[in-house]
Amino acid sequence: MTTARPARRAPRTALALAAAAALALLAACGSGSGSTASSGAGKAAGGAPAASSSSAIPTEDVVSAVRTDPALKAELPAAVRGRGTLVLGTTKAVGTSGLPHAGQDASGKEVGLDADLRDAVAKVLGVRLDVEYGTFPTLIPGVQNAKYDVGFGNFGATAAREKVVDFSTYLNDGQSFLGAKDIPTDHVSTLDDLCGYTIATSPGSTFQQILTDGAAKCAAAGKKPYKVQYFSDTGPIFLGLANGKVDVFFGPTLSLKYEAEHLAGTKYLGQISSTPVGFVTAKGSALAKALSDAVNKLIASGDYARIFAKWGVPDTAVTKSVVNPATTL
Repeated sequence: MTTARPARRAPRTALALAAAAALALLAACGSGSGSTASSGAGKAAGGAPAASSSSAIPTEDVVSAVRTDPALKAELPAAVRGRGTLVLGTTKAVGTSGLPHAGQDASGKEVGLDADLRDAVAKVLGVRLDVEYGTFPTLIPGVQNAKYDVGFGNFGATAAREKVVDFSTYLNDGQSFLGAKDIPTDHVSTLDDLCGYTIATSPGSTFQQILTDGAAKCAAAGKKPYKVQYFSDTGPIFLGLANGKVDVFFGPTLSLKYEAEHLAGTKYLGQISSTPVGFVTAKGSALAKALSDAVNKLIASGDYARIFAKWGVPDTAVTKSVVNPATTL
């Protein structure tokens, strides 16, 4: 890829309108945090392009038939069993741009792979979820200081994170790129392919870590460095793609593939890595094993496969949940 870049054309109408609709929806919902790109796999966030249709959201009930396993419930810490609730910290889904991970249907109800999976795990463990919302950067600290029992937001397991919290895996997600259709590249396979571009991603994520770690590569290759802008919501990112201020969005594979199919004026540019994703619990908490065992119970019963089939992402499923997986970052 050459670093010479042609002048950007005027904003594409479809993408500009969709981005404007995303920002309008964010304002209407009154949420300062959307569902943010959060993982080391990351969770794509916030805005909701008009191109996504709530009528296309799957509605199959894949949770109500799940049954409690008394043996797994007994693995929970006594305090959790006593109150019968699990305090789960996550980010607020807004619109449909976070799908297939998380979004809202036309009534405002949270939907998505994440909602179905967390509800199914809670049913296996025989507890109710007390869902509290925060921003992505505050969730792991919230687990550490016991504000939340569990952090849940498409958190990718990394070596640094596993030093301070535990992970109970439930899927694999990747790190991918979504570009405006008029940028002069159709594929990104290494960070060198980003040289000279303006990249948008979420702060405090593994996406930021990857871009920071690779920042010197362009200069070493004699190319113009890429620039990085950070946003907690995707509405401004879509607007930036539309008006030429952002060239590429670096985020989670599942969500960016969804955007490429539903948001006019964008194109999926490929994935460069993948990361195991898990529930986050305090270091040494018995919750980690209980959550992992609950996921494995869902795998054994077939409920796990039904959830992933509903959202069209069976290739991201794990064959077995583990506590603190080997990390790639």
